[in-house]
Amino acid sequence: MTSSARRPSRSPFLGPSAAVLVLAAAGCSLSDAQPPVPVPTPSAEAAAYCEALHEELPGTILDQERSDPSPDSALTAGWGDGAIVLRCGVPRPAKMDDPQAQGVEADGVQWMLEEPEGSGPRFTTTYRKAYVEVTLSSAYAHDITPLAAFAGPVSKTVPGRF
Repeated sequence: MTSSARRPSRSPFLGPSAAVLVLAAAGCSLSDAQPPVPVPTPSAEAAAYCEALHEELPGTILDQERSDPSPDSALTAGWGDGAIVLRCGVPRPAKMDDPQAQGVEADGVQWMLEEPEGSGPRFTTTYRKAYVEVTLSSAYAHDITPLAAFAGPVSKTVPGRF
């Protein structure tokens, strides 16, 4: 006995076109997203300073529009899709114990400089009741100008440690 039932024919374009559509959608959604930024876990006192700082941060820094990273938190902020990233309430960097550590001053706020391999510079405030970290993309490797945009908000909301 042979079966006379035939399989319905498939369009040769249905499978590949669906695959292309899925790949295109995945590519767009993954490539446009900036990487997540780890959210610090500060003390309650430091978190309160950080929340106040978050409200005072500028909307634009050097023509970079604010685009906060994920996950959404009052302890993180970003500009230019990750070109400039701020995290407030980070732990005190061990490098602060190094007497050879480099520092800079921007409009009255002291920052310690770290230069991690493979990325742009990272600055952390010193002499403050909460540590504020700013990471710049390699495009700002020799430019501390973005730090000036944070001086007013940091001075206003994060008291000095004296």
